[in-house]
Amino acid sequence: MGLRVEGLVKRFGDLTAVDSLDLAVPEGSFFGLLGPNGAGKTTLIRSVVGLCEPDEGHIEVLGVPAWGRRGAEARRLIGYAPQEVALDRFVPVREALELHGRYFGMSRRDAVARAREMLATFELEDKATSYANLLSGGMRRRLLLARALVHRPRLVILDEPTAGVDIELRHDLWAHISRLHADGTTILLTTHYLEEAEALCERVAFMRDGQIVTEGAPAELRGRFGAGRLEDVYLRVVGR
Repeated sequence: MGLRVEGLVKRFGDLTAVDSLDLAVPEGSFFGLLGPNGAGKTTLIRSVVGLCEPDEGHIEVLGVPAWGRRGAEARRLIGYAPQEVALDRFVPVREALELHGRYFGMSRRDAVARAREMLATFELEDKATSYANLLSGGMRRRLLLARALVHRPRLVILDEPTAGVDIELRHDLWAHISRLHADGTTILLTTHYLEEAEALCERVAFMRDGQIVTEGAPAELRGRFGAGRLEDVYLRVVGR
């Protein structure tokens, strides 16, 4: 299994952000996690990647427990592109990619070569010596995805990767993500663009109030709810 979550609970004071959640993402699949703001999607993801310690439950990444003594091993298997554009403004783009690779245990030679490859893949070569705060919003999104992939993760988690980008860049990023999946990488995607989920995901789960309320293949869900579009399913199961 690419990702297994069992009985996950995360509280913030009196707020239960994730409530006894179970989720199974098959290895090699393209899985979408959909729901309104405040549903608990980002808290779930932060629990998986090691940024938010669960109060209860168990998480495994490709069979490796995400918390406890093997937590660092699990995190090396994950590439994470967060919703927030969090990039070091004092480190040039190429160096930022190299440092990310080194942080995940790559040799200097491998990190340098991989950073060069990512710059070419995401058309950032002419920005290699620039600083992240000087890049356009679209270029920063490219850099976030490039950084997530430097260490060749087997599970890639993308938290709204195309938020705020123009339509051409969105389609470019879709193409990159699709090629990644075709190479066998497991992908977990959150998005508010329902057409994005319908175009890319093999299976989707809808979250509301910290729980999974339904899941299935897009076509299966449309049939189950008598809906013409995934957007119509969304409105029925998690809409206001």
